[in-house]
Amino acid sequence: MSGPLNKLDNKFFAILSLPSTAMGFALCVQIAALSWILNTKFGFNLEKIGWVWAAGPAAGILGQVIIGIVSDGSWFWGGRRKPFILIGGTLAAMMLLALPNIGVINASLGFDSIVGVALTVALTLDLAINISFNPTRSIIADVTPDGPLRTKGYTWMQTISGFFGVCAYLIGAYIGNIELIYIGFFVVLFLSVIPILFIKEPRDLEAPVSSEDVIQRETDLPEFLKICAAHAFTWLGVQTMFIYTFGYIKVEIMGYNMNQELEAVQNDEIGFMIGIAFAILNTVGFILPASVLAPIAKKIGRVKTHMFSIAVMSIGYFLLAYFGNSQVGLFLMMAIIGIGWAAVVSLPFAIVSETVDQRKMGLYMGLFNLSVVIPQLFSSGLGKFFDGQADKSMIFLVCAISLGISAALWLLVKEQASSFEKS
Repeated sequence: MSGPLNKLDNKFFAILSLPSTAMGFALCVQIAALSWILNTKFGFNLEKIGWVWAAGPAAGILGQVIIGIVSDGSWFWGGRRKPFILIGGTLAAMMLLALPNIGVINASLGFDSIVGVALTVALTLDLAINISFNPTRSIIADVTPDGPLRTKGYTWMQTISGFFGVCAYLIGAYIGNIELIYIGFFVVLFLSVIPILFIKEPRDLEAPVSSEDVIQRETDLPEFLKICAAHAFTWLGVQTMFIYTFGYIKVEIMGYNMNQELEAVQNDEIGFMIGIAFAILNTVGFILPASVLAPIAKKIGRVKTHMFSIAVMSIGYFLLAYFGNSQVGLFLMMAIIGIGWAAVVSLPFAIVSETVDQRKMGLYMGLFNLSVVIPQLFSSGLGKFFDGQADKSMIFLVCAISLGISAALWLLVKEQASSFEKS
């Protein structure tokens, strides 16, 4: 399956991980800066912030599936996934540049439509990320054989992407979110364009082979749908955290009113806490997949490992809702939540890749992404509800309940024989 440039060594796996790292970095910038910039610079409340966050997932509902189908059957610019990584990465970088200049763009249009401009920028940024994320994950399955090497590919992806994500949040915390955005432009553009020059895609894709026999495996649709349902509740909670943690910090930890205008130093302090909290989340998220989750998965299987991790994440959210109303409490609970996050960003892709026909990997990765973007859209609609709650710990209670349901649904997913991998 791999061409002459694709020697399946650590160097190749590192290069293979960089396009996904670019999209992960763009997402981290969005998480760190979007809600912060909309509230501190433009005075958006949680409801309006939710509207802006809804733009991307709304586009992604069709975007991911369409890109997946097209990339499965197309071949131009030397690949089926490469062109979409190039286009999406470049577009994402340009939209990062637009984020701190929403006010300038609005003024240049000659009419006052700040919400419309913010929605357009967020929509285009998230659509660009969606255009590229699917191919960056699918290409790993395309150039690696089913089994341990594929898991290694996704583990490397999360390790490197997670490290860059931690760097992104630390830059936002210690240097500033505006500076993070401009650094993000160069990182996303470079990592989207350069690494794919060293990856050779196979012209023909093969259906995966079962670990038990040599019969070609077709898509197990019932299992695929179970995975999607379980993953959807995971992302309902995760996206709620991404969008509204800013509000929780501002009200419950800092003691301010959500709509209260603050001094620059106070806004920077909130930005610092957001950066450190998500840096902790991502530090746990990139260390655990290779060092802890992979060895456990070899013994009990990927599905059970994932289910237990999600259950721990749910407990972490409950603890955060009741004991996280201090800076130290927030940081400690984020470390616990990071156990689940480590699983979310590594295991589901390998689980899905074992369940579907590899010749249609782009399509099924696109369909699988619906279990991300539809919950994201629902989370975006919760802004008005959270605005009406005096106690913003309700944000993390919603996260906890959602992750608890997800853990229960993962119990229904069948473990594939190849999940029990030998070293």
